[in-house]
Amino acid sequence: MSMAGSAHAASTLGTAAAAQGRYFGTAVAAGHLSESAYASTLDTEFNAVTPENEMKWDATEPSRNSFSFASADQIVSHAQSQNMKIRGHTLVWYSQLPSWVGGLAATDLQTAMDNHITQLMTHYKGKIYAWDVVNEAFQDGGSGARRSSPFQDKLGDGYIEHAFRTARAADPNAKLCYNDYNIDGVNAKSTAVYTMVKDFKARGVPIDCVGFQGHFNSASPVPSDYQANLQRFADLGVDVQITELDVAGSGTAQANSYATVVRSCLAVSRCTGITVWGITDKYSWRSSDTPLLFDGNYAKKPAYDAVLSALGGSGGTTSGGTTNGGTTNGGTTNGGTTNGGTTNGGTTDGGSSGGTSGAACSASFGVVSSWAGGYQVTVTVKDTGTAALSAWTAAWTEPQGETIANLWNAVQGSAGGQTTAHNAAYNGTLAPGASTTFGFVANGTAPQTPPAMTCQPS
Repeated sequence: MSMAGSAHAASTLGTAAAAQGRYFGTAVAAGHLSESAYASTLDTEFNAVTPENEMKWDATEPSRNSFSFASADQIVSHAQSQNMKIRGHTLVWYSQLPSWVGGLAATDLQTAMDNHITQLMTHYKGKIYAWDVVNEAFQDGGSGARRSSPFQDKLGDGYIEHAFRTARAADPNAKLCYNDYNIDGVNAKSTAVYTMVKDFKARGVPIDCVGFQGHFNSASPVPSDYQANLQRFADLGVDVQITELDVAGSGTAQANSYATVVRSCLAVSRCTGITVWGITDKYSWRSSDTPLLFDGNYAKKPAYDAVLSALGGSGGTTSGGTTNGGTTNGGTTNGGTTNGGTTNGGTTDGGSSGGTSGAACSASFGVVSSWAGGYQVTVTVKDTGTAALSAWTAAWTEPQGETIANLWNAVQGSAGGQTTAHNAAYNGTLAPGASTTFGFVANGTAPQTPPAMTCQPS
């Protein structure tokens, strides 16, 4: 029995990582845990979890001081039953905030932030390995400036330090992390974060780790100085963690990128673990990019083999998985953090024509995840005509009082009282019969009947 167990241990991601003194985790959606293939893949392959949406502010405190933990509790209980580490995500973030937070005056906002941190951390005290205390507080680009948000605009730079001190008081034993995207290599944004962490360590501000999200694609590949950047943060005396890893693409290129990330983590002694942002491509927030280690049928992809090999495990060769339908914009996510349980979906619009003769398209709306205060949608745009599309615009009416928090793989706009989404630079061209997807997270309640959508070639 013990020999069989050892052989099994060598052939899974979590046990191979554990042999290297690391964890290998995944983002988890409570709504998918009832799917047997999802749960069995999670339990077999991973030894750490991060809730995708269930611990965010809109899910846990949709109205002031009224807390909802049921979905997050479900993930935590499942993880504990499998003896998995749990990363808490996220306490303070500019996105997926309920509307009441942004309307508070400064003093009241400070009180609400302190209470939110304290209530969440107290509820899960002793169960969470590490918390993303503050998420994505820095702007993209070369300025190194802080991102505009209710917290930054009303409380100033000091809100980050205050959040970490509040978190330490709430749970002295949890690791406290700062988490961000596009800080994977040495650049202006990562250097701004580095400067903040260095200052925090010098002044005794409690920070234990930095999370590097790791959303990669052909336009934003794994940087050549990736390992060196991880090391320079580790040299400050903090752990480094890969927190939301996914790589757009397929085949050898995707596999090589994943292997590079794993080898870089293993080469940095304070890199404590890796989390991929989802189990299967079909539930990924960027599903058309097929960015994960398991395809839509839970088959292991070449990237899986590459990761297992880099971890020192062995498991045999697997099949090729799905191919990629497009790349995303620079690896930038809205927190990288979306997707979850399956709810309703539906196809709308029989196709609209216009522009080039024979050009027509349709748009179908499907809710792939919902939680208290929000939901995620994937929209599939298909060329239904006899001519190739060079551009498209989808339009629909959001339910009254609901707002879109983030939209990706398209450019959001409005026209005639409707919300519109125009193709991004990389996914406007479609051959007849071909399709692409974009997605968004909305604040509100998932519709039981999908809204009518139109699609206009342009």
